[in-house]
Amino acid sequence: MGTSVIDKSSTSTVRKTAPRYKVLLHNDDFNSMEYVVQALMETVGGMTPPQAVNIMMETHNNGVGLVITCALEHAEFYCETLCNKGLTSTIEADD
Repeated sequence: MGTSVIDKSSTSTVRKTAPRYKVLLHNDDFNSMEYVVQALMETVGGMTPPQAVNIMMETHNNGVGLVITCALEHAEFYCETLCNKGLTSTIEADD
């Protein structure tokens, strides 16, 4: 039983060392809300329409919205894809 506790501890330590990054979407005055929702769903696989609407509304109301938190390679891909769709997106470390 003691070994199980040690294993769990080392597993969570390994997870914490992998840095995670936030993909942020910035509000703009150019793209329609419908387009932003569509672009989010096309970019992030498995994102549902309600999730995309929530991100779009957060971005619209606050000037910036959190799209997803993930590993750096995925974050770079999502950010680049959103930018290629004419949206403004940035990445920042998830402290």
